[in-house]
Amino acid sequence: MKKMHVEVLDTTLRDGEQTSGVSFSTSEKMALARLLLA
Repeated sequence: MKKMHVEVLDTTLRDGEQTSGVSFSTSEKMALARLLLA
């Protein structure tokens, strides 16, 4: 049986940052990335 590869792409943070008045600093983006990897 052939194994399937599934990849999920969540753009919630990217879309949220495009909201007026929202801007994550580099350190905030890094902190979020670390939390997502945990």
